[in-house]
Amino acid sequence: MRGYAGKFAEVDLSTGEVKETVFGEEILRQYLGGRGLAAKVLWDRLGGVWEKVDPLGPENILTIFAGPLTGYYPGSKMCISGKSPLTLGIVGSTIAGEHAVEMRCAGFDGLIIKGRAEKPVYLLVTDGRVEIRDASHVWGKGRVETYRILMREALGLLEERSPGSREWREPSILHIGPASEKISRVTAVQTKWTHGAGYGGYGAVMGSKNLKAVLFKGLGPLPEAWDMERVREIIWRIVRICFKSDSMRRWGTGAAGYDVGNRLSSEPVRNWQDEWHDERSFGVDRFEERVWVKRYWGDFGCPTTCMKLSVVRVGPYKGAMSDDPDYENQAYLGTNLGIFTPEENVYLCSLMEELGFCGIQVGNTLGFAAELYQRGILTKEDLGFELRWGDVEGFERLMRMMAERKGIGDILAEGTYRAALKIGEMKGLDLTRYAVTEKGMGIGAHGVRSRLDYVEAVSYPCSVQGGDHTSPAMRDLRKGDSELTVILHDSGVYCWFNIMEDEALDLVWPLIQAVTGWPITADTWYNEMAPRILAIQRATLLLGGPDITWKPIRDDDLPARWYEPLPSGPYKGRSSDRRELEEDRRRYFEDVGWDERGIPKSSTLKKLGLEDVDKKLRSYLGSP
Repeated sequence: MRGYAGKFAEVDLSTGEVKETVFGEEILRQYLGGRGLAAKVLWDRLGGVWEKVDPLGPENILTIFAGPLTGYYPGSKMCISGKSPLTLGIVGSTIAGEHAVEMRCAGFDGLIIKGRAEKPVYLLVTDGRVEIRDASHVWGKGRVETYRILMREALGLLEERSPGSREWREPSILHIGPASEKISRVTAVQTKWTHGAGYGGYGAVMGSKNLKAVLFKGLGPLPEAWDMERVREIIWRIVRICFKSDSMRRWGTGAAGYDVGNRLSSEPVRNWQDEWHDERSFGVDRFEERVWVKRYWGDFGCPTTCMKLSVVRVGPYKGAMSDDPDYENQAYLGTNLGIFTPEENVYLCSLMEELGFCGIQVGNTLGFAAELYQRGILTKEDLGFELRWGDVEGFERLMRMMAERKGIGDILAEGTYRAALKIGEMKGLDLTRYAVTEKGMGIGAHGVRSRLDYVEAVSYPCSVQGGDHTSPAMRDLRKGDSELTVILHDSGVYCWFNIMEDEALDLVWPLIQAVTGWPITADTWYNEMAPRILAIQRATLLLGGPDITWKPIRDDDLPARWYEPLPSGPYKGRSSDRRELEEDRRRYFEDVGWDERGIPKSSTLKKLGLEDVDKKLRSYLGSP
């Protein structure tokens, strides 16, 4: 096979055993890699007892997979998956960086991690070798210290093993923060100082396994391509397309912090009580003038370089460092909390990253708590202090309580939806109306009430990844940002910011063939491969468990908040229409081969070769 290193490392943290696993060509041609292959592996190993598997128990499996296009398609990523502590289904969560390329150059296409170590450990992946090493000395430390200590340690070890052979460059790293060690469901798997794979809550899965970090250093080449000359030709065509995206290269997604709220009326403001604002202090030009210190930052092979580096240089938050921040973090740790200045936003982003949280998920939960305080449901006695919109110190204090699981922070660390159930039980109220979540996951910072943003009414209710704005269900299944298309990127695995133009998407099919030699076409993907992966993910979401089970139709709905009319702005009065959603949902289910309840039909599953999935669903959910 071409395009693959050819082997995966399987690590049992309970026993300390490391072995190699190989997947045959038939499986890889059906699932490609990344998110798709993770769905296959997780179903084969856990599907029979899915509803009983504790995502935070040793029986859960964490997959860290690249794909055949990783390192070839401009902009490399890694896909992290497992049973999600938030949605209880399979979420493919991607993270940019050099780690995926380092892993493939070390001879592995991915890691399959199970069990739980007796004490904190980290993995060191080098050429053809995976080691389990002690991490007790970095347990409890944040991103900066963890990074510095493990980098020095790894570089020293590499030099010791090969003295004077080369000037070593630091390895790539995936790591978790203190909040993940406390098993908070709203945490991320991080890399460098500012990147994170937040959707899914896999930071908590690493924490539950006592796995602090994974380091990668590979000295070999990328796996051999089928037709390297053709690969080079296609890469340069893609690069030239990416160079046309001047706005993304100059501003990154941070350009949206003012625009999405002001122009589109679809940005979370004070826990989605509003979606419009005219706070010009939050424009990207203010970030650029006041906090940016590096304007073009890209990961391996990326021509877009959309990331920026921000540092607060004066005032009470001096020294805080983060990225752009990107749009989602601007929104959820800015406007969503009533914060509209770059310095305060960068400070909270920096704190979030230091503690190991997902910015979207922790911001969603902080906004939920602030609204409960606003409405008198949570009191000063509950929190230990006052919590008002725009109060940076208050939100910092609450975030630290969540990281330490102290006081009310212990409940909030479970995420917005579970916190709504628990606090609602304590207060004797239904608080899910204030929880802007989908299948237990905080929704991405793109609303649907104004109907101007790229997401549709069905995007979140029908997504197999819950509230993930990067994996939205779309009525046009072949649309460039539809879930079936995103599964391609997440299985590839590469950055879809470099494929936002249709002409770039058209080049993926010949690139797959040039790398692998397989004649995979758009028809093959949209008619066979993507529906197969989608069906497995939907099945695990429906099975759920053990603490929550999502009910078809009832839970395939928008948050209650989005049926309320927008209170201000040029689209004041607009809201979601339930009858419209119901009709669009019915049509979407029909288009992807699911029944009226959103359960994949037996005929669909058998056509896709998923008879075992069909058998499990019928025995557990029954026939329509």
